Amino acid sequence: LVFFFSVFNRKTGEPPLINGWIPYLGKALIFRKDAFKFLLDQQKKLGDIFTVHIAGRYITFIMDPFQYVYVIRNSKQLEFHEFANKMASKTFDYPALSKGKFPDLKENLHRIYQYLQGKPLDIISDHMMKNLQDIFEWKCSQATDWETEKMYKFCCSVMFEASFVTLYGRVPAADGHKVISEIRDKFIKFDASFPYLAANIPIELLGATKKVRKELIHHFLLQNMTKWLGGSKVVQARQDIFEKYELLGDYDKAAHHFAFLWASVGNTIPATFWAMYYLLRHPEALAAVRDEIDHLLQSTGQKRGPTYNIHLTREQLDNLVYLESALNESLRMCSSSMNIRISQEDFVLKLEGNQEVVLRKGDWIALYPQILHMDPEVYEDPKEYKFDRYIENGKKKTTFYKAGRKLKYFLMPFGSGISMCPGRFLAMNEMKMFLFILLSHFDVELAENKAVRLDNSRMGLGILLPDVDIAFRYKLRS
Repeated sequence: LVFFFSVFNRKTGEPPLINGWIPYLGKALIFRKDAFKFLLDQQKKLGDIFTVHIAGRYITFIMDPFQYVYVIRNSKQLEFHEFANKMASKTFDYPALSKGKFPDLKENLHRIYQYLQGKPLDIISDHMMKNLQDIFEWKCSQATDWETEKMYKFCCSVMFEASFVTLYGRVPAADGHKVISEIRDKFIKFDASFPYLAANIPIELLGATKKVRKELIHHFLLQNMTKWLGGSKVVQARQDIFEKYELLGDYDKAAHHFAFLWASVGNTIPATFWAMYYLLRHPEALAAVRDEIDHLLQSTGQKRGPTYNIHLTREQLDNLVYLESALNESLRMCSSSMNIRISQEDFVLKLEGNQEVVLRKGDWIALYPQILHMDPEVYEDPKEYKFDRYIENGKKKTTFYKAGRKLKYFLMPFGSGISMCPGRFLAMNEMKMFLFILLSHFDVELAENKAVRLDNSRMGLGILLPDVDIAFRYKLRS
């Protein structure tokens, strides 16, 4: 009855509705179980545009990548920031960025992302490179014989500390590494609950998550942050802005800083794991990337090894085409972000081919790029890892086709348009630098032969985590 009643009430021009028979939940359970398969099945039945009832929301999916541009360009009618701000304020426990209480705060914070581009990006990348080398030296310089560790745990340890020190500064205590590892352990506990918080499940139902979040936020209170040495300009600029708003309490400011930390490492850590895992699973990829790295060091007269400081310019990093292609290929395979827009008014979205979608105020529109990333028309054998997929005639390949037509969007791990991750350039640099140092300093290989699969519990939220960790071993290269 519910299904027929909802369909009967559809307006002319609204897409077909998949409602489900469970009140409120709709198709939430089946969507959560395997969104990718569910959306593909609906596309086969209903075509490229349809609406799904998911947990009280009516979400219209646009499946044709040639139509993405029409969603992305209508940023006035189809807004993202309000949705993102609501979700973030609830997840990270700071007050919503309302214009009345905090005039221009959202815009001022957005302006700060200039520190993650251009010349400022070079500065922060240089600091990250130095910090990564220091951590690798501290962690691994004694590895004259084979050392064995769990790969995800290793990536998490190195990337978390390097990112933390680069953004927020060094903890001057004698046990600085220990302090950061304690923050990291709490972060991992909180992060495990992130999908539930993003799904609007009250934090009170998530065990110790509320207590852990409060402890994490307390680390970022001003009296603690002022003790850390050598923080980044981007964090300093955020602090300066928060100080201008009297209605932002000390806890609220700290919660903002914690949210920024999560945004900086929450997806970068699993993405680094997958890049490393796929390289180690494919010896020909590992050999090609290592050869490219060695060639760059040789051509710039730099020596490899933990006792030497390597310096890379942005241009040199950008010219490592095999490293970038291998990284992009792992991102293609492990990213699962849902690009959401919310209709600000009753609105007719005009699409290619004289198609129109009638939207009501408050309706959600979603792009699901994982469908594009795994489309065999765009990517031959999409389930196979091909490290050189983004290289053509020794240069970066940026032309991909579907049905004989060139695609504007073919790889979207960082979102799209107004919702594109502002830290994407830094994230790419960080992952390249991690792999550069690892492969230039160490011989690395898998220590166990088991398949690691994607854990789908974060479908729609960014980079998927591995379902299990896997042992690898490393030793200093001779």
